[in-house]
Amino acid sequence: MRKKSMFFSLMLGAWATGAMAQTKVNDYLNVPGPMQLDNASYRLVWSTHPRNDYYKQEYLVPGDNLEKFKSLVTIDFLKTNLPVSDLVNQKVEELKKQKAVNPLVNYNLYEKDQQYILDFLISQNSQDGKEIQIVERNVYRYQRNTNQQQPGIVLLAASQRAYGKDIEPFLKKLKTDKMNLVNAVAGYKIPPISAK
Repeated sequence: MRKKSMFFSLMLGAWATGAMAQTKVNDYLNVPGPMQLDNASYRLVWSTHPRNDYYKQEYLVPGDNLEKFKSLVTIDFLKTNLPVSDLVNQKVEELKKQKAVNPLVNYNLYEKDQQYILDFLISQNSQDGKEIQIVERNVYRYQRNTNQQQPGIVLLAASQRAYGKDIEPFLKKLKTDKMNLVNAVAGYKIPPISAK
């Protein structure tokens, strides 16, 4: 159980993204780039391999930065035999706890052929709690790695953020084109991961 919790603290900490400057970015997962998702082109800007069984790579569109991005794609890989549903259920429980104290938190879960898509909204308030500073919409797709030589779970995550005065139009737009990103993430052909 401790290993799963540790994995989630690394893998799904959306607010604690790896925004450290790197002079050289390693493609640990051998993912051909740039990635094309939802009519945008993402380039690898940051990666980490903090444990033998865990890898994370982050991709941005040109002009965006990790400190204040509008759109981010992440690929995480965990070498594990855990069922995919275990990781999905743990994230859902985390969102339920957040929703109890933050009514803006919302999520939908879709499942097909042992692949799961979790579409959720989270926010960050000012320190005094009086205003919403950031709203983040995430679409996470969990699946087993198709490379049989390296069993594990792959997470493809697409994140979109709005800040300050842009939050209200961002939320209005979500009402009309909510499924666009879900369909883009669902339809993306994740390559077999060959971690190095």
